[in-house]
Amino acid sequence: MKDLLETLVKSLVDYPDKISVNEINGEQTTILELKVLPEDMGKVIGKEGRIAKSIRTIIKAAAMHNGKRVTIEIIQA
Repeated sequence: MKDLLETLVKSLVDYPDKISVNEINGEQTTILELKVLPEDMGKVIGKEGRIAKSIRTIIKAAAMHNGKRVTIEIIQA
């Protein structure tokens, strides 16, 4: 999931080398913390959160295919 998220986000932002994804594994859910620069935050979230929602949908669908639950948190680096 981490690699898929990185690939999706790197294609959207101006500074792809500055993003980082931290994976926190819990008992039932995996949390992916996506850190992006403030300049790229708008590109990742999109108007009214549409891009962020699309990214979450793609990641959750891939996770469900593997029988896992994933939550994505987008934070500024």
